[in-house]
Amino acid sequence: MDKEVKAESKCQELLQILRGLGSVAIAYSGGVDSTFLVSAAREVLGENVVAVTARSETYSEEEGAEAACNAAAIGVEHIIIETSELGIPGFSDNPPDRCYHCKHELFIRVFQAAKERGLKHVLDGSNADDVDDFRPGMRAAAEMGVRQPLREAGLTKNDIRALSKKRGLPTWSKPAMACLASRFPYGEKITREKLSRVAEAERFVRDLGFHDVRVRSHGTIARIEIGSEQLTRVMEPDVRNQITAKLSALGFTYVTLDLQGFRSGSMNEVLDM
Repeated sequence: MDKEVKAESKCQELLQILRGLGSVAIAYSGGVDSTFLVSAAREVLGENVVAVTARSETYSEEEGAEAACNAAAIGVEHIIIETSELGIPGFSDNPPDRCYHCKHELFIRVFQAAKERGLKHVLDGSNADDVDDFRPGMRAAAEMGVRQPLREAGLTKNDIRALSKKRGLPTWSKPAMACLASRFPYGEKITREKLSRVAEAERFVRDLGFHDVRVRSHGTIARIEIGSEQLTRVMEPDVRNQITAKLSALGFTYVTLDLQGFRSGSMNEVLDM
């Protein structure tokens, strides 16, 4: 069975799972996975679907605007809730289980939205690849009874990108995104100012035409991760000078390039897992 046929088979299983749920509220970040899940749920459940996006200091304004645009295009009701992760006990100190505290708070709010609208289930966009990574947020989902249909159907990130492209979803080629808090080493205090700084730094680098970008903040050091296929371009004198000037102006004393390139979750490499 080739990859396309196998992905379609998994997609049919996903649709069957969603039909059985009846009505759902989906924790919707606007990324590749949750956008595909919202689209699939809308297909089989019609108006019995609500997408819930949390707007906070840990996600960029651009991400929120894109999520709203895509939800409107799919034709699903979109709810935006205001949250503040920095106010959650145990979050701003940035422990390794930081994401657990964040997701727990998020799911409480999504369950509230579901209850208010008489929706039976809460879903998130975790996929089959996520079980191989360090994701404390999945523990919160398991404890609270959040369903993960993409994972249950065995859909991987590559499957979801391929199926999203076939559906015409603009997120099919979207770079992997993550909460801005993931840019800081565990144990380093997270503040609103630090979050704003890395958001602006990454926006600047992306606007230069780079696809996969992370600016990891190690105190006064910026460690830039770029997709390996673009590493040579970032070292071109004009590009390099623009990046160093901008990040220096943002308050970084040292601006460095990680020669290993972009890796999702690279801050987890120090953990003994």
